[in-house]
Amino acid sequence: MQYRYKTRGTCAQEILFELDDDRRVHNIQFVGGCNGNTKGVAVLAEGLTADEIEEKLSGIRCGFKSTSCPDQLALAVQAAVRQATEA
Repeated sequence: MQYRYKTRGTCAQEILFELDDDRRVHNIQFVGGCNGNTKGVAVLAEGLTADEIEEKLSGIRCGFKSTSCPDQLALAVQAAVRQATEA
């Protein structure tokens, strides 16, 4: 299923991705943000499970900000898993 997450506190405005039945994340796209960095994060996170993304990316900060694009991806995936579980 495809998900759209509005980010908070980052240069990227939103994150688009798919979550499969095994809770693996695919086709990650950041809208806005640092082009090279967000493309790199998307490629590295491709095919990881929601738990793996949370473990690796949660809490990463960007400079003096309290969050980052990778941290926002972890939050987005957590929200998608909750939404999928409720459905």
